[in-house]
Amino acid sequence: MEKITVSIVTIGDELLIGQTIDTNSAWMAQELNAMGIWVHRRVAIGDIREDILAVLAAEAALSDVVLMTGGLGPTADDITKPTLCEYFNTRLVQDRETLQRVLHMFESRGLPILQRNVDQSLVPEAATVIPNLRGTAPGMWFEREGKIYVSMPGVPHEMKGIMESYVLPRLEAHFRTPAVVHHTLITSGMGESFVAERLVDFEAKLPPHIKLAYLPSYSLLKLRLTALGKDKLSTATELSLYFTELRERLADIAVADSDISMGEVLGQLLLKRNKTVGTAESCTGGLISSWITAISGSSAYFKGSTVTYSNDMKMKLLGVKQATLMAHGAVSEETVREMLAGALDVLEVDYAIAISGIMGPTGGSEEKPVGTVWIAVGNREKSVTVKYHLRYDRERNTQMAAVYAMNELRKLILELEPEGLN
Repeated sequence: MEKITVSIVTIGDELLIGQTIDTNSAWMAQELNAMGIWVHRRVAIGDIREDILAVLAAEAALSDVVLMTGGLGPTADDITKPTLCEYFNTRLVQDRETLQRVLHMFESRGLPILQRNVDQSLVPEAATVIPNLRGTAPGMWFEREGKIYVSMPGVPHEMKGIMESYVLPRLEAHFRTPAVVHHTLITSGMGESFVAERLVDFEAKLPPHIKLAYLPSYSLLKLRLTALGKDKLSTATELSLYFTELRERLADIAVADSDISMGEVLGQLLLKRNKTVGTAESCTGGLISSWITAISGSSAYFKGSTVTYSNDMKMKLLGVKQATLMAHGAVSEETVREMLAGALDVLEVDYAIAISGIMGPTGGSEEKPVGTVWIAVGNREKSVTVKYHLRYDRERNTQMAAVYAMNELRKLILELEPEGLN
């Protein structure tokens, strides 16, 4: 089975100065890997003719396929097309289908058509034009000396459309690739090194074509088993045996046996039990509710949220007592208990999450340093409160606090309502 390799080249000065975050490479790598095509290198370069020419030659010498994004816009700094003409010793010609699509797009929106928009229909004559149904700049497919080059717009939505409709299917038809199967276990509550220590003998007996990867993210640890084989069915069957053992070994810290978000994990539990949830958030500022509602269909179990950042709002909206705040402060077990009770009543939900903390970098004290977080989760019959001491920057502390809070509710739901589990 031949191993097919790809180089991903992202073009644009904005990528090098950090003005734009490169999400294209990560998405393409995931899609290619799922097909059994391996990303050999990822390279980011600016809008410089000499750099584009040099990178194309260098990556084609190393990889079977070179995928490029960026530099195809209507402005003067977008130089990819003329540079491709130089590389492939060809010239720009007008593609009539692209021109018609551009004209229709502007006319249907009642916008004036500029020459620079018309010039989007110019493509290298040596290219096979790939329609861009989501924008004006088409994709372009080249083949030379057994190597494939594809140039696509840098706009993620447009790039994904071209990849999904044309590039990925054509690459799959062009190459004979191995079957690749992934299975991911999500855990929480134990550090990467301690989990690895528990799995020493498990990893030692894995066959060469099955690999275990550790993927830490905030307070979660993803364990991904990847298997290579000749066909999907037999490969998946073999991998499932090892995954079952992995899950059993880590049953005490397992969160989910697929690569899904905490919002989806929590949503699935609630949906199976026909229960509802709401949140009373202070330090997380609505992050927990945004993660829950990021899942389609979450209206079936999520009723609402109160973001009570100030003490006044904690009292006014959730009924937290002034005496409680005066005696114990906003970041305390007593306050989150009252926030939880208020959320259950105000939002009229079966379960709720309440959270209050000091995310930093300011606001801490000797008694309550930055990173102190109190979480309360529960229903009208039982609640659990937990205190965490986080030690990172504001963004990471907030993300971790949200994950911890959702996981605490997950554990309580499983304790109170274990029925209906897979």
